[in-house]
Amino acid sequence: MTHHVTMTTQDRPFSTYRGAMEYVCQACASRYPSKELHYTCPDCGGVFLLKDTRFEVLKETPPAAWRELFDARRASRTPAMQGIFLFYELMAPILAQEDIVWLGEGRTPIVEAGPALQSRIGQRLAFKNEGQNPSGSFKDRGMACAFSYLRSLIRQYGWQEVLTVCASTGDTSASAAMYAAYVGSPVTSVVLLPRNRVTPQQLSQPLGSGAVVLELPGVFDDCMQVVEHLADHYRVALLNSKNSWRILGQESYAFEVAQWYGWDTAGKAVFVPIGNAGNISAVLSGFLKLAELGIIESLPKVIGVQSVHADPVYRYYAQDHGQRRYEPVAVEPSVAQAAMIGNPVSFPRVRALAEAYERQGGRGSFGVVQVHEQEIIEGMLQANRHGHIACTQGGECLAGLIKARQEGMLEPGEIAVLDATAHSLKFIGFQQAYFERSLGPEYEITPREELINRPEAILAEEDRPGADRSGFVLRAAREIANRLGLQGQ
Repeated sequence: MTHHVTMTTQDRPFSTYRGAMEYVCQACASRYPSKELHYTCPDCGGVFLLKDTRFEVLKETPPAAWRELFDARRASRTPAMQGIFLFYELMAPILAQEDIVWLGEGRTPIVEAGPALQSRIGQRLAFKNEGQNPSGSFKDRGMACAFSYLRSLIRQYGWQEVLTVCASTGDTSASAAMYAAYVGSPVTSVVLLPRNRVTPQQLSQPLGSGAVVLELPGVFDDCMQVVEHLADHYRVALLNSKNSWRILGQESYAFEVAQWYGWDTAGKAVFVPIGNAGNISAVLSGFLKLAELGIIESLPKVIGVQSVHADPVYRYYAQDHGQRRYEPVAVEPSVAQAAMIGNPVSFPRVRALAEAYERQGGRGSFGVVQVHEQEIIEGMLQANRHGHIACTQGGECLAGLIKARQEGMLEPGEIAVLDATAHSLKFIGFQQAYFERSLGPEYEITPREELINRPEAILAEEDRPGADRSGFVLRAAREIANRLGLQGQ
């Protein structure tokens, strides 16, 4: 190994490598140094990806040495090398150790489905449980990186007041508010939410973190336009995925998938729900970096999934290659609420990265499928009935796997890795509405009796335990035994 990278040890726990990051516009290719926080290109308004101009130096370290380094860091007790920053050199290698924020994000497990679910689907599959991040969603990966960079700017420039702002369908606001609360002064957090379009569980999170929560009529796209205007005309720090530091942090998802499988990504197909398109952009970028350094020898397939109720990216890729034209769509209500976005901010990133991905991985290495709301909710129910903790977006991925199989996009022996973006409890209201048959007609979902599960009352209220507790126990036990068909000993 060269002097550019130092193995993690107790006496030298942090990386010696420092990169030189630049913002690169995905529309006009303009470049800007990373000493300031940019959201969109000052020249054309396009979105950025961050590039390390010293990335070629990393190629001086052999692929086997990189694998050894990243695997060794899993045993480190240094907070700055935990979670997403285990892959420090590949993400934000300009940050000082003192600026890195780690709240337990990253290193979420990949749980292989049991035989019953795999047999039902007809494919080997696993869920990556992003709901086990500290705020309960994958958003923490990007926020850890964005807030670490923000801390570095605060330290360098001595800022006395930093107002962070984001628009959200729920998960972004929860994560942004949590990290802002942890970092504390001079950072304060404001989140904009579409009124009545965020689950109660998600709404409770930024409120609990002490953020200023502002509700607007409309949908996420409307809130996003407002925060973009605020970022363009006022001194605020935007934390949506227009912030390219967020994308960097989310690349760790790809790194972790590769590491989980011993850096062997051949025969893997990674399914990602497309909301604002930041996560799928990050996954594509992450795998491309690993391949460029030779850490992985082949690119896995990456397949994006969209609901028919919010599917602009699917519509773009469904067109003939030479005639594709991107157009935003008006969204309809979706149980995959976090993905209910009709004009994804990161679409230009997807387009550029998907082209690079297919150039290297070949035709079919990237694709997008469209699924229906009935398939999404029942995908979540089936996953969780088989022992997972998938949200509706995780159900969307399972539905996407089924659709990809139907369309011949997978080989029989491939392993499908499905992104369960958040904890199932965040979206548990949709399960309850399905069981109660109370989903509105706009969702176009008809609950099936075999998937409905409701509590059953045993004994009447007047049979509640009183002085005769032994009699109550006997009556209740007899009723339960009759209900379950138990045989006496």
